Amino acid sequence: MWSEALIPYAAFAVPAAAAACVIALVAIALLVWEHRRIHRLMLGRNGASLEESIVTLARRTKDLESFRVELEQYLKRAEARMSSSVRGVSTVRFNPFKGDGSGGNQSFATALVTEQGDGVVLSTLYSRERVSMFGKPIEKGRSGFELSEEEKEAIRLAREQATK
Repeated sequence: MWSEALIPYAAFAVPAAAAACVIALVAIALLVWEHRRIHRLMLGRNGASLEESIVTLARRTKDLESFRVELEQYLKRAEARMSSSVRGVSTVRFNPFKGDGSGGNQSFATALVTEQGDGVVLSTLYSRERVSMFGKPIEKGRSGFELSEEEKEAIRLAREQATK
């Protein structure tokens, strides 16, 4: 009597048992896979050596952070030095004595400027009898001394070069 009443449910028992077996096999496979991952992480070491590795990595990370801070400070100092160094140089050659044929294009004006346009312009005037040289300070692209057209051109070209 009881067995006749359970027959309709027996048809569900076999697939349910098979599903339970499949689920158990998948669980065992995942367990084995995780065990292998942990074993690879430890690389055959014990927990103490794993802790040593973590401490070593933390120390190295701290050292790298300290190095990064020092490097940033160095780069700031280097950029400050570079901005006050000569960044643009330009020379313009000219003949100051065009009418009488003396001098040729041997005279020149050379500008040496920083990124801010500070520096100096050096000029020479060449003639057969002598060479004269002049130096004029430049602040922000201008000088307190009167500048020739050639000197102005040399300063303009040097400033263009300094800001590239």
